[in-house]
Amino acid sequence: MDALKERLEQRTAKVAIIGQGYVGLPLAMCFAEAGYSVLGLEVDADKVASLQAGRSYIPDVPDSRLAAARAGKYEATTDPDRLGEADAILITVPTPYTKTKQPDMTYVQQAARAISRRLRPGQLVVLESTTYPGTTETLLLPQLETSGLKVGQDFEVAYSPERIEPGNRQFSLHNTPKVVGGLTPRSTELAALLYGAIVAQVVRVSSPAAAEMTKLLENTYRHVNIALANEMAQLCHRMGINIWEVVQAAASKPFGFAPFYPGPGVGGHCIPIDPYYLVWKAQEHETVARLVELAGQINETMPDWVVERVADMLNDRGKSLKGSRVLLVGVSYKKDVPDLREAPALKVLEKLHRKGSHLLYHDPLVPSLPWHYGALESVPLTEEVLHGVDCVVLLTDHSCLDRDLLVRAAPVILDTRNALPGYRQSSVIRL
Repeated sequence: MDALKERLEQRTAKVAIIGQGYVGLPLAMCFAEAGYSVLGLEVDADKVASLQAGRSYIPDVPDSRLAAARAGKYEATTDPDRLGEADAILITVPTPYTKTKQPDMTYVQQAARAISRRLRPGQLVVLESTTYPGTTETLLLPQLETSGLKVGQDFEVAYSPERIEPGNRQFSLHNTPKVVGGLTPRSTELAALLYGAIVAQVVRVSSPAAAEMTKLLENTYRHVNIALANEMAQLCHRMGINIWEVVQAAASKPFGFAPFYPGPGVGGHCIPIDPYYLVWKAQEHETVARLVELAGQINETMPDWVVERVADMLNDRGKSLKGSRVLLVGVSYKKDVPDLREAPALKVLEKLHRKGSHLLYHDPLVPSLPWHYGALESVPLTEEVLHGVDCVVLLTDHSCLDRDLLVRAAPVILDTRNALPGYRQSSVIRL
């Protein structure tokens, strides 16, 4: 292991990253830019072909950055046999949940099997995928030890949760502290040394389970506070109070309050999913995460609340939801990001369809939308389109949105993001 420490310190080590998505590809770029040789392993051959051709599919990694990495230290491949070349192997695969909200460890298990078949003495394996406490020790490690090698003797294992927020221009990998917890003190030391080359601060914790729980606490904190904002939004609406004004005023307090905002629901790979890992793990320990479950129920009902508001909005204008032409503006889960994972707009779309609405959508970042009723194509935001619909539902407030045109030409708008705070027209109705 002293040889591995030396290679990490001198940045002559090769780093393999399993999964080249929203987490894995930016991580690969950072290690390549730090001087390490990087191997990006991806099962999707089309993605690998795109990377090999110099075309990035991740907004946070422009083609120019990918080209610079490919010219020096980065290579993408579909060949798992090449994992044997690596000194450090990082796992950044998805961890979704099942229809019954049970953790789905399929991709982590597949990665673990791929590594165990090529594992050699002197390697470091780090899991980054968000998961429940105990995954590293009870799922990943046993699979790795089927190789016949022993942790702490032949190889090292650690957990370090990914903390990337797609589209965040203020905080990136470099200036977001990296939490690291190893199965042995040596594991923690080596993982901290590796990540210390690309981040400004490494936070060491006592175990992988502590690091795994850290990530769940972070996302559950946001999940619960968003639920509070969503519940307050419904209460404020019924009392005739502007929730956005209330949050802004409360945020003026310099202590004891952090602002969270309501919306049409929660999306992305973390906030709608990770808290249920905690709920599931709590049940395993014969307890109940009541607050977390309740927050999930509130956030999951927000698309229904949006549909109810749309129905009321149309009814006030002598129209019914059934048969009305409704334009959804913005369908990705987050502003200025084309990511559709768990996007609340998709749930709103489905519910409006079932109510009999005729649906169109506009999102310049999502030109086409796969849907089991048939693919939809984004329509241009023009006066003709806006004049031809009965209402607009603004679900994602991309920066490129022509707000003036929207307010001028739309018959009525439900603004679920407070994207039009400066417009006082009666046609703008806030969530």
